[in-house]
Amino acid sequence: MREYALETLGDEDAVLVIDETGFLKQGKASCGAARQYTGSAGKITNCQIGVFASYVSRHGHAFIDRALYLPKEWTDDSARLKAAHVPSDVGFATNPKIARQMITRATAANVPFSFVAADSVYGTG
Repeated sequence: MREYALETLGDEDAVLVIDETGFLKQGKASCGAARQYTGSAGKITNCQIGVFASYVSRHGHAFIDRALYLPKEWTDDSARLKAAHVPSDVGFATNPKIARQMITRATAANVPFSFVAADSVYGTG
């Protein structure tokens, strides 16, 4: 999918946009579900948080990467991770760290972009 998006949308002046969203959940079985803040509900509630990278150019826009944020209560519980089929090499990472990993993957894949845009949860500079 990323290859198609870049063939269609690729532009040296493009922007890589990083943002997260929450998916409201009931119960505790969904991977990463926990009581945490989500802007989509405007409060702390039971949800999953996904971090997404969108590619935006003058030709259009498309999602090119995504990751599920796993709270410490998940990454500190190996049995829970195994039951949810989380790969053994996945550990705790803050949303800013997940964003940096996405930027690194985009750069390694030679995705052309001029800058990265994200909201304040990802830091400054």
